[in-house]
Amino acid sequence: MLNGDHVAIIGGGFSGSLLAINLLRHEGPHATLIERRARQVARGVAYGTARREHLLNVRATNMSALPDDPDHFIRWLDAQGVQGQRGFVGRSVYGTYLADLLTEAMSAAPDRLRMVHAEAVGVREEGAGIRIALRDGGSIVADAGVLAQGNLPPHELPQFAGLGEPVFMADPWATDVTRDLNEDDIIVLIGTGLTAVDVALTLDASGFTGRIVALSRRGLSPRAHAAGGPPPHSLDKPQYSGSALVAHVRRRAETLGWRLAVDELRPHTQNIWRSASEDQQRRFLRHLRPYWDVHRHRLAPDIAERVAAMQAEGRLTFAAGKIERVLSVERACCVDWRPRGASVANRLTVSRIINCTGPQGDLLRTEEPLLKNMVDQGLIRPDRLNLGIDVDQAGRVIGRDGGVNDGLYAVGPMTRGAFWEIVAVPDLRHQSWDLARWLSAAHWVGGEGL
Repeated sequence: MLNGDHVAIIGGGFSGSLLAINLLRHEGPHATLIERRARQVARGVAYGTARREHLLNVRATNMSALPDDPDHFIRWLDAQGVQGQRGFVGRSVYGTYLADLLTEAMSAAPDRLRMVHAEAVGVREEGAGIRIALRDGGSIVADAGVLAQGNLPPHELPQFAGLGEPVFMADPWATDVTRDLNEDDIIVLIGTGLTAVDVALTLDASGFTGRIVALSRRGLSPRAHAAGGPPPHSLDKPQYSGSALVAHVRRRAETLGWRLAVDELRPHTQNIWRSASEDQQRRFLRHLRPYWDVHRHRLAPDIAERVAAMQAEGRLTFAAGKIERVLSVERACCVDWRPRGASVANRLTVSRIINCTGPQGDLLRTEEPLLKNMVDQGLIRPDRLNLGIDVDQAGRVIGRDGGVNDGLYAVGPMTRGAFWEIVAVPDLRHQSWDLARWLSAAHWVGGEGL
């Protein structure tokens, strides 16, 4: 619980904004929301897109930002005149929904929620609280701080270090990947997951008619949602772990189909992850994570159809292999890649390579000034799997010495080492809700702490 009446939230994307909103809803402490990118307030990177081809990969019926009001998003859609919308809406529409929520909260309590457009570059403990240093030279003093950075940019890829833009684009969200392309160009996407699909759709929507090759070690691409919504189904937590759990899911898939076999684990995934040993978690990440990701994080049916059409036209290929060499040539480069299982490499002369490996989480590789500052001080440390920030089950950060800090918390995807399933709205809304209740001492209400 909080000792004081002021929480500073560093990061104003989905998790940070929703935490601030819930602090007001629980009549909790005053909050200052710090966000350096004004266009991404409430939206973050995921919902800040303006592109119509980018859709949610969860149905609207399960996208309420408020866990205690499951129909809130549907009612908002109806109020916007989008009657009967129950499918997969645009991510930009959802971003507007979140921004409306935050605006309403700030208007209703302007004296309790303040927005600061600035970049936080450092944190230090001061007395019983903290002081947050801003890049413009100012600072903010608070009783507690919450790190809500969202997803960090992709990891750097050393094999492309000598290539500059536009031949190599290190972050697909930080630049225009469609500029200066010709219809006969070949583009390589490093990665075959949701980010690669987003980029392929953006290229297609921009009128690019050349060839796109998405490359990863296994070449696995996201599966599609079923056309209809999944029927309600509940399952007690499986009493298995490791390979026995995999066998259990396979048996359920034979009976129910793979979608329901994966979906029925959703209420239990975090508990399964927490109860697994470090060795089991590492083996999952090494051997099973790619298969889990493509079955768990799916495409809207309309998106899956467009991707399939691009594949059928020969314009999009998902390939399994390894890049062995990259040679720079005039305004292009040659990529030697060896298909999985082959002994001889293929060569592609490509106009552009785009890093679609997804967000990074390794604190020891990040260039974010704030996180580097806090690691150097020992205020935070990487989790044991180097997926993000080490936290306990209440979200309190764990420092270099192994001690828990009662004045510093973290929410969002950077806590995946502790919770694993913490990247989608259904999980993030509960995390923000729970932390807001903790900081507001509302977790005692209803006998939960008695």
